[in-house]
Amino acid sequence: MTVIALLSVAPVIEDSMSAEVAKAVDALEEYDVEYETNPMGTVIEAESTDELFAAAQAAHDAVDGDRVSTVLKIDDKRTREVTAAEKVDAVAAELGREPTNTDE
Repeated sequence: MTVIALLSVAPVIEDSMSAEVAKAVDALEEYDVEYETNPMGTVIEAESTDELFAAAQAAHDAVDGDRVSTVLKIDDKRTREVTAAEKVDAVAAELGREPTNTDE
């Protein structure tokens, strides 16, 4: 089974959160999960919900602050294996192009 999740961990502060977010992302290295960080969170792939929850809790606990906000959105397909990359590829196939626009 592959469990895919979007994890967002952030201290509730006025200044830049990048140093604290980096701590959360670094905490994922201790777990057997694949992950990719984007501007809005980190997509995690794990073999089980147990591994996913353990990694998410470690990321949450790694952030310093009086208040930490964590959001975890889980896609647990139980009838077949689907990776995050395959989900993006399916959207690209429907579009007939990559689902990104990086014009700057």
